[in-house]
Amino acid sequence: MTEQQQNPEVDTDLRRQWNDLAEQVRHHRDLYYNDQPDIPDADFDALFRQLQELEAEHPELAVPDSPTMEVGAPAVVSSTFANVEHLERMMSLDNVFDDEELAEWLARTPSQTYLTELKIDGLSLALVYRDGVLERAATRGDGRVGEDVTANAKVIDDIPHELTGTEEFPVPALVEVRGEVFIAVEDFAEVNELRQAEGGKPFANPRNAAAGSLRQKNPADVRKRRLRMVCHGIGAREGFTPATQHEAYTALAAWGLPVSPYIEQVHSPEAVREKVAYWADHRHDAVFEMDGLVVKVDSYAEQRALGSTSRAPRWAIAYKYPPEEVTTQLVDIQVGVGRTGRITPFAIMEPVFVAGSTVSMATLHNQTEVQRKGVLIGDTVVIRKAGEIIPEVLGPVADKRDGSEREFIFPTLCPSCGTRLAPQKEGDADWRCPNTRSCPAQLSARLTYLAGRGAFDIEALGEKGAQDLIRSGILVDESGLFDLTAEDLLASKVYTTKAGTVNASGEKLLANLESAKQVDLWRVIVALSIRHVGPTAARALAARYRSLPALIDAPVDDIADTDGVGTIIAESFRAWFEVDWHRQIVDRWAAAGVTMADDSEDLAEQTLEGLTVVVTGSLEGFTRDGAKEAILARGGKASGSVSKKTSYVVVGENAGSKETKARDLGLPILDEAGFVRLLETGSPG
Repeated sequence: MTEQQQNPEVDTDLRRQWNDLAEQVRHHRDLYYNDQPDIPDADFDALFRQLQELEAEHPELAVPDSPTMEVGAPAVVSSTFANVEHLERMMSLDNVFDDEELAEWLARTPSQTYLTELKIDGLSLALVYRDGVLERAATRGDGRVGEDVTANAKVIDDIPHELTGTEEFPVPALVEVRGEVFIAVEDFAEVNELRQAEGGKPFANPRNAAAGSLRQKNPADVRKRRLRMVCHGIGAREGFTPATQHEAYTALAAWGLPVSPYIEQVHSPEAVREKVAYWADHRHDAVFEMDGLVVKVDSYAEQRALGSTSRAPRWAIAYKYPPEEVTTQLVDIQVGVGRTGRITPFAIMEPVFVAGSTVSMATLHNQTEVQRKGVLIGDTVVIRKAGEIIPEVLGPVADKRDGSEREFIFPTLCPSCGTRLAPQKEGDADWRCPNTRSCPAQLSARLTYLAGRGAFDIEALGEKGAQDLIRSGILVDESGLFDLTAEDLLASKVYTTKAGTVNASGEKLLANLESAKQVDLWRVIVALSIRHVGPTAARALAARYRSLPALIDAPVDDIADTDGVGTIIAESFRAWFEVDWHRQIVDRWAAAGVTMADDSEDLAEQTLEGLTVVVTGSLEGFTRDGAKEAILARGGKASGSVSKKTSYVVVGENAGSKETKARDLGLPILDEAGFVRLLETGSPG
């Protein structure tokens, strides 16, 4: 029984209202930390604020066991991890949602120096280092007690097992480091693809993927998930007394711990608001998902003077950006056919504004996911859209059902060609159209894919053009693509004029096709649309085997031993080449002059082998993709974030926080001319 329930002075209706709100907040908070959320973060924030406002109007309701006074959520009773007590309590953050609320916070929290840093949408973790050695890693839990996940944390590359001291920052006797574990946006799709290839269900978003990954029983499975970490604070410490938060971050970086490259010191409320506005427009530039900007008073003396509430420090605030998850009505469910024959259900919804645009369609992945999520046609559903990621339906809001909803019946025949659908192999969650060669939808999708920037980069061949080439009978499959002539295009509607001659787009297509014959081998491998073989695996295979014939002849076990490939990809590669018409594609492309080998004389010298290079800002002679490609082609690693492991940071115009971070870490910084010399010689000098 809560203190409220024992207090007869609390009005019965108010008590009932408070109990209902508190129960909802606890329920959804527990799902967020220990399971799968079933409402968007924005809806939870609204519930939480409603409870706060009720308690502000009626202080007698604000009892110590209110959810507004608590941090995180207790670990689940059935957890396989031991509970451990944090050396110093981990707290939460209070939120503001508009300029007026931020201005009020700044007015009551004056400071000469603030820090702004991105609010990572990940899983909080506390690391304890004693005499520089990692002793323990624990989740936040309820702020006092978390789960011991030390073995799993030790396989995360960003987390050092031992700290390295410097003259300025010697390793302290004890330091408790707080941070956030996440999966980078660029890794999320591949992590989900691998999970599905192994028979698992796709994660709803990177945050859930990170939380689920860190709690796996086997550290070897955790390693596969590409978890990363960014440190954002310290708790208990002995032998280390920094004057400011910024000094603490500099020390963490010096010890070898990962610190966010997006941290900036600002010196006025106006500068804080400028950063809030900047990141509102650039929230998808970060390597991780973020949902707000955290503002902190930099001075530890000022932090101590301001103090904390029962759940959050008064010296920090999180400015939350508009939601990327919203609710809307699911009007219908239809299916699409992908380039590998995969049948993907997608939702037709009442248009809704989310993450900067109005959407009316969202993915449902596969029929198993439709059943697992329990969505019915007519449901109110939660959808998510982050950056350029296709919107997806996360699940229904079951409480809003009125009985008119109906079940989705998955089709038995391909909607494009009428072929009977089936799983490709036993145990597959996805159903596919087996008419891979002639299904118009598959062929169109494959043509569009191979024309993309990650493969042949054929600018004049888009989705509309691909569909036209198929409908007009010009192409039966992609094998004839590089044999196309001006005469062939006369049967097209997209590539001809009204007078019946080849138009400018047609001429451009033919010119693009001729240029595309001389791309790197890895791009040709990507263009074949082999299941599971993306750019990363294609690069690794091309670098090792140097020619497609050599790769085709290689044993599966040998292919699987290639770094970054593995058995699943190797078996998929072998199975693809066992199909006769697949071989015909390669043979006809080769006969047309398409690259089938990387000539060692033409390959760029591996000047950057073993080096990690970060490019930030705008360069005159390179696009962002061009700079990345130049680094990768010379054997280097092109990273999106600055850390102590970074070899060089290339700085162009409007570089921003990455340059600041590099200077704080004392990393070598190059201008564009230095970058060119580095590419040519392996040295900027």
